[in-house]
Amino acid sequence: MNKDGGYFSTTIPLNTAKATTPGVHEPDVPSVQPTPLKRVVSGAALKELLAGGAGAQPKTPSREDTEFRAYSHSEIARDVATIKNSVVMHLTATFLRTPASMDSGHAYLASAFSVRDRLLQRWNLTNEYHDKINAKRVYYMSLEFLIGRTFDNALLALQLRDEYAKVLGDVGFRLEDIIDEERDAALGNGGLGRLAACYVDSMACMNYPGWGYGLRYRYGMFQQQIINGYQVEAPDCWLDSPNPWEFPRPDVTYPVKFYGHLVRDPEVPYRYKWESNVVYDAMAFDVPVPGYGTANVGNIRLWSCKTNGLFDLNKFNAGDYHGATGGQVAAQILTDVLYPNDNTNEGKELRLRQEYLFCSATLQDIIARFKRTGRPLTQLADMAAIQLNDTHPTLGIPELMRILIDDEGLTWDDAWSTTIKTFAFTNHTVLPEAMEKWPVPMLDKILPRHMGIIYDINLFFLQSVEERFPGDRELLRKISIIEESSPQQVRMAFLACVGSHRVNGVAAIHSDIIKQTIFSDFVRVQGEDKFINKTNGVAPRRWMNECNPDMSALITEAVGDRSWVTDLSKTRALEARVNDSDFRQRWWAAKQKNKQRLAEYILATTGIRVSSEALFDVQVKRIHEYKRQLMNILSVIYRYHCLKQMTPAERARELPRVVIFAGKAAAGYWVAKQVIKLINSVAEVVNNDEEIGDVLKVVFIPDYSVTAAENIIPASDISQHISTAGTEASGTSNMKFVLNGGIILGTVDGANIEIGEEVGEEQIFFFGCLAHEVADFRHYLRFHQPQPDPALQAAFDMIQRNTFGEAHLFQSLIDSVLRGGDVYLLSVDFPSYIEAHKAVENAYRQRDDWITKSILSVARMSKFSSDRSIQEYAEEVWNIEPAPVGSQCV
Repeated sequence: MNKDGGYFSTTIPLNTAKATTPGVHEPDVPSVQPTPLKRVVSGAALKELLAGGAGAQPKTPSREDTEFRAYSHSEIARDVATIKNSVVMHLTATFLRTPASMDSGHAYLASAFSVRDRLLQRWNLTNEYHDKINAKRVYYMSLEFLIGRTFDNALLALQLRDEYAKVLGDVGFRLEDIIDEERDAALGNGGLGRLAACYVDSMACMNYPGWGYGLRYRYGMFQQQIINGYQVEAPDCWLDSPNPWEFPRPDVTYPVKFYGHLVRDPEVPYRYKWESNVVYDAMAFDVPVPGYGTANVGNIRLWSCKTNGLFDLNKFNAGDYHGATGGQVAAQILTDVLYPNDNTNEGKELRLRQEYLFCSATLQDIIARFKRTGRPLTQLADMAAIQLNDTHPTLGIPELMRILIDDEGLTWDDAWSTTIKTFAFTNHTVLPEAMEKWPVPMLDKILPRHMGIIYDINLFFLQSVEERFPGDRELLRKISIIEESSPQQVRMAFLACVGSHRVNGVAAIHSDIIKQTIFSDFVRVQGEDKFINKTNGVAPRRWMNECNPDMSALITEAVGDRSWVTDLSKTRALEARVNDSDFRQRWWAAKQKNKQRLAEYILATTGIRVSSEALFDVQVKRIHEYKRQLMNILSVIYRYHCLKQMTPAERARELPRVVIFAGKAAAGYWVAKQVIKLINSVAEVVNNDEEIGDVLKVVFIPDYSVTAAENIIPASDISQHISTAGTEASGTSNMKFVLNGGIILGTVDGANIEIGEEVGEEQIFFFGCLAHEVADFRHYLRFHQPQPDPALQAAFDMIQRNTFGEAHLFQSLIDSVLRGGDVYLLSVDFPSYIEAHKAVENAYRQRDDWITKSILSVARMSKFSSDRSIQEYAEEVWNIEPAPVGSQCV
């Protein structure tokens, strides 16, 4: 049936009851309420609204002032005197400080605002130029942006670090101390958010017109505290102090609706008016992203939720204080916390509303910007490419359809064609249980129009499949966006596949696996060419140049200049220095200096004293069963068991090792939190055993963050990336560790495979079963309970003898291996894992060989720059060109 001929699913909820905020019908409140005035940014607009008008439009200049233009289009002078004047001005005028009343916090804020002045000027020039040339832009939608600190990164990008160090020295501070005043932005949690931050950095450095879009979380995910060995979540109040790196945009707000009901257009049967009295405002905050070695500045636009009815004065005066502020509270919680715990139905609804607020505001903003070009909306894909970073932004697909059909009047066919050409989708998981789904009744209640659009997307898609594969009902069931469960579920990854023109995995093995498993039916229906690979990468600016200055100086010496910072292939020059004894000695010294810095960081954050002479063995990442931190700590327990059986003389001959963990467990993930408890319980015993001393130390660094990673990663000797084969999509921390001269101990999984191919397998320690073997092992373990390896059993025995506290606390972890089917194959891989550790120790004792491994690894890692990733996306997915801001803009 013709899609524009009036057929629409009868399941669209035309009579859904309106949702209300608390206290709407209180008897002591006047029945006729004044209409809340929309947010305005000027007194003139407010005056017009109070008079009953629509609100005055801001007046534009009657002429252009040449001096203003000259100033705004000229680079701010880079000399120390100008910088000092700027910093002092902010100290006195912005923060009301005098030399007698300022401290390091004020010095940081004044310096940061001084740097921001430069970034915002370049930001204006960049966007003015891209508007002028009608550049096609890419919009990277991600629920997370783990950007870390900005101050030092911006100084390096602007190449003004020495100048600001001089100015701060003049007023009595060390630059390093001022850098430490900045708190990490709590806008992400793990690899997904860090990847997004690296990609926006690369877009800016490579002059691609591109913005990131996300949410501005007031409290982040949480601040991780360790109390009695347990993870305890506390709000991360990172916005309590002024944030110099965001620019509020009260002039950029969009209404976002929830709940309500639909009214069918009497003339166009597939068009609806969505009526709701629950409407919030999404307000923009812009975060400039400096490009290294270029005048271009990128942007991350973050949305913060406000409410139209900011405050109900009549309810307040009637004594209904809760009702008066109910709208404010309901709005603010949408952007309070990243990944609110969804173990409750209320938590699930909050997540869904959060994701829709993000998608709706972003799509409205993209459409508004596109309209300024004067082109018809059917040409949106010629000017905008939208990349979905995992499934969280997938509601953008039905939201764009709603805007194009209901608000802009496009036909279904034109709207659908435009949507598919605009969106591309990055999948980040191979685990079916991690695939995002939303219950149909919930989505139907909160977003009635979108549920109707999703039903019809699914219907028309299944009709097209039925035409090609007549009678194959099983195929239709497996490929349907709507899962026929109880209740029905909307499979968001499937919606993203249907509504995007490209779908990519993030490592070669991952892309192959998703084509063979979770998306195999889509490959059959839509063709293999739609499903491509784009291996992840990391930004060398932050993960080498900023966090490892001593190693970076050696690379610069080998290359001859700093061009490697934006062209990582030039690190190949290190291979010519691999036999230079003096260079090798300085390379080793740089690593030892980083280890000493980390030892001091560990002491400051945990109170544990470790020796920088030991082997630093690191596993830092989100705590999850498939990442197998449990296997790591069990190997530590076995090592402790072996050490306790030795004589003092034998222990003295052992290679000292510091085992370092860090990472957060999701607030509702009980098993992962028990793993953290076990790690800390083992650390408590081992670190206080005088017989063991420095031969073995165990450290859990709390509240893992970008700043913590910048201390940890350059100091690693060995880093562990030990997910069960076939479960890790890619990983990016593995890339960061190797780029900093560390060696990988890992499974044949994710990007480990490609890293091994690039650096050479003699520079990596692989172990464990292979991805194609996993299913057979799981099947066997489901129906059998083989005797565990003696080393693994020894670790279990120590736990069950109450060595690390009451054994019952950890019995569930043991049972997951011995009696729970061992889904992540710890018992299968443990023997080869122990052997791999022995190989690491033997190699580390051969210092000359280890230094060679370290240098060659860095030299051969250019593939894993995010610059390479972005260039591939730009050429093969987004079809955009670099647009450098040149002298013509000044």
